[in-house]
Amino acid sequence: MVKSYLRYEPALSFGVIVSVEGNIAYDSSGKHLLTPALEKVGVWHVRQGICTKTLAPSTSSSRSGPSLAVTSIAPSPSSSSLVAVGYADGSIRIWDSEKGTCETTLNGHKGAVTVLRYNKPGALLASGSKDNDVILWDVVGETGLFRLRGHRDQVTDLVFLESTKKLVSSSKDKFLRVWDLETQHCMQIISGHHSEIWAMDADPEERYLVTGSADPEIRFYTIKHDSENTQAISNEKGAVIVNSGDMPTQNKWEVLKLFGEIKRQSKDRVATVRFDKSGSLLACQVAGKTVDIFHVLGDVVASRKAKRRLHRKKEKKSAKGELGTTESKEDTKHAFEDGNTPTVTVSDVFKHLQTVRAGKKICSISFSPITPKNSLATLALSLNNNLLEFYSIESSTNTKTLAIELQGHRSDVRSVTLSSDNTLLMSTSHNAVKIWNPSTGSCLRTIDSDYGLCGLIIPQNKYAFVGTKSGKIEVIDIGSGTCIDTLEAHGGPVRSIAALPNENGFVTGSADHDVKFWEYQIKQKPGQDSKNLVLSNARSMKMNDDVLVVVVSPDAKYIAVALLDCTVKVFFLDSFKFFLSLYGHKLPVLCMDVSSDGDLIVTGSADKNLKIWGLDFGDCHKSLFAHADSVMAVQFVRNTHYMFSVGKDRLVKYWDADKFELLLTLEGHHADVWGLAISSRGDFLVTGSHDRSLRRWDRTEEPFFIEEEKEKRLEEMFEADIENAFENKHVPREELPEEGAVALAGKKTQETLSATDLILDALDVAEVELKRIAEHQEENTKGNVTEYQPNVIMRGLSPSNYVLHAFTNVHTNDLEQTLLALPFSDGLKLLSYCKDWTSNPDKVELVCRLATVLLQTHYNQLVTTPAARPVLTLLKDILYERVKECKDTLGFNLAAMDHLKELMASRSDALFRDAKAKLLEIRLQQSKRLEARTDTREEKRRKKKKKTSSDMHALTGF
Repeated sequence: MVKSYLRYEPALSFGVIVSVEGNIAYDSSGKHLLTPALEKVGVWHVRQGICTKTLAPSTSSSRSGPSLAVTSIAPSPSSSSLVAVGYADGSIRIWDSEKGTCETTLNGHKGAVTVLRYNKPGALLASGSKDNDVILWDVVGETGLFRLRGHRDQVTDLVFLESTKKLVSSSKDKFLRVWDLETQHCMQIISGHHSEIWAMDADPEERYLVTGSADPEIRFYTIKHDSENTQAISNEKGAVIVNSGDMPTQNKWEVLKLFGEIKRQSKDRVATVRFDKSGSLLACQVAGKTVDIFHVLGDVVASRKAKRRLHRKKEKKSAKGELGTTESKEDTKHAFEDGNTPTVTVSDVFKHLQTVRAGKKICSISFSPITPKNSLATLALSLNNNLLEFYSIESSTNTKTLAIELQGHRSDVRSVTLSSDNTLLMSTSHNAVKIWNPSTGSCLRTIDSDYGLCGLIIPQNKYAFVGTKSGKIEVIDIGSGTCIDTLEAHGGPVRSIAALPNENGFVTGSADHDVKFWEYQIKQKPGQDSKNLVLSNARSMKMNDDVLVVVVSPDAKYIAVALLDCTVKVFFLDSFKFFLSLYGHKLPVLCMDVSSDGDLIVTGSADKNLKIWGLDFGDCHKSLFAHADSVMAVQFVRNTHYMFSVGKDRLVKYWDADKFELLLTLEGHHADVWGLAISSRGDFLVTGSHDRSLRRWDRTEEPFFIEEEKEKRLEEMFEADIENAFENKHVPREELPEEGAVALAGKKTQETLSATDLILDALDVAEVELKRIAEHQEENTKGNVTEYQPNVIMRGLSPSNYVLHAFTNVHTNDLEQTLLALPFSDGLKLLSYCKDWTSNPDKVELVCRLATVLLQTHYNQLVTTPAARPVLTLLKDILYERVKECKDTLGFNLAAMDHLKELMASRSDALFRDAKAKLLEIRLQQSKRLEARTDTREEKRRKKKKKTSSDMHALTGF
């Protein structure tokens, strides 16, 4: 009989507050902050500081592993619950954050999604990727509209210009591109940056666009609106904001015009630039620890500031006696172009307010859409040490109001340890020890610690020991969450700690060549009121090299010590007498374990191999090439010869040590896996990784067989090879896209190929059924009246409706790629069915899309095929009529809604208007009043200073 095993599956992931790959973003309500957490999105309630929900793709609908990391987040401006999330595999998912469900999945990019932007109504979504393409998506229709090609490197940021119906894209190729969304072409290419452009943004009123790169300055552009084109050309002197005093251009294609530059204080490259919702503040975050906050002044204040600047310049020259009559007239002519308004420069509009400094490197920032009463704005920061910070931005200072840090480690998880009853989990890191509940993933205790490399929880779960990099052993009181004692145990890092079976003691191994045996007991020390755990050194063993791992056999008969010289020495535990030497690894052994029955010992090495040894004679049963990088931990499942191993290749592997077979490969971690702990019953295991996450894998009741898993792995490898060969053959990497080219938004996936097969099957079944119907009618005309038996497969549908039903399983976004895979003959059959489908008003849009794609794809063949002409002629007459009917219906409904709006307005004294727009208007007025007060204070201070200096001059004569 073939042996079966029980499958292990991912159950829980915890410990990650925010990962470094993606950006953070507030939702439109401002109550929640959306953060990337590896493959999940965390929804944090800002006021309570807790994660209320996580948005994670199901393992059945997505590939697991590092390819699914969240790389970009964009909340919808029209809905507080909808959020678009881009992933490293190029997919985009639209989530409902309140329900926690994925509404739709959009596939189009071949590289990681780097940026997502909604337009203001929230109906369109633009995405940029590492594949250098920009795709525009219809969020309502859940489909891609078109793909914009032209950049020579990855797209870094996108901005919608609503007033002009344009889209601006920035890239690492140092260029900005302005795309016309109506004509779908690139209408302006802007150069000038000397390094890669990393970020850009436009203010809400779309007056200015700011870009940031590794250049020592930030560049600002003015945005020309379509309504200003004729005015700018006819009235040149009316323009206030120009570049360095030049007159505005008369080129109608020039949407962005350079306004000026501001020197940055930091030498690090710009990572993010963002305006707040009111447009009064601009934040410039660099790839370091600082965020520069600029105050955006209004037109009146900026003009007044420019006038003062010119007056001060004139006074300085007059004081030096360098201003002649001719120069004075010339300066006045250039300074006041229309006699009243001076030239406004970028420094007049953007004033540096303050600098926010964080303790660690900042990954991304986000302004809260809600403005507090006592401050200008609230700014959220995500740091690269798994931390969220919130700052209140005031007129002169900034204050840190909240930090979310307890739910995760500040650095990678170096070791994980389970208690004997599996109720507690301890993890160590470079400065803290955390106690978790492994069933829920909640953090119970956080204890400040030295750099912990290994740990042990003793029975009864009252105390724990941590071996540190500095050679100390820390005694942790789990109940109080404090470190009650610290011992100078070794002269080098304590790399391994192992419990002694049935004894109150443990063994430690260190880089100082020592193996030490420790005993602990709970007693009352002199001068203390309560009893505490007392630790004492019982025995020691001196090795001839650094000790990497120490393991004690379950029967307490042997102790195995792995040394830096790539060997494993086995001694008798009672007498320390040498028993065996296990040699064969080419690099040092980093981990090992002994089976519960004491028969086998398994070693994992930096040479990527696992070796299974017999503990009776020390013979090597099998050497397994286990991982693609160093094996970091290996452990047997209790009372079995099954074992788990983890490595730097991010994988967890399940083995049968008797048959020397790989049973399962568990993917999910996004970086090196350092630690492994298996429950005493073997029903779950926990792993800790360099990505700061801890993951629990549960054993299910689903059986599997070795041969089936082997076949599955071979099929996956075969499919991956086919995909790579197809891409390399048909899409060569060195081929550059045409300048400003437009292409289809979707891409060929396994789903589109499956959908094509379903449609082909439906067409074949419908064709056979049509023939049977024709034969039955012919028999009836001959007088052979028989009862017609319909095909059971068609479920009582007509052939036309059966083919239409096949399209219900095709995702809207995959429709174009599905139709592209159809042969011409089947495409012609589909066109013939479109005539019947147009009678259904709900299917007019689908029929139009089908006919358009098929006509564009097979245009040349359709024109030269006589059989296609009657079908096309018929569709031409029907489709125009049906589309006009739908358009009239929509227009009638919109007119009815406008009429209802007017009725509601007439029944009330108040105007019918958007409350959000009114609130925004009030906030803008408050901001302008604040600017006016600030300007008044500066004017008084300047006059006072001038008066003081004149009085001193009168008194002293200097």
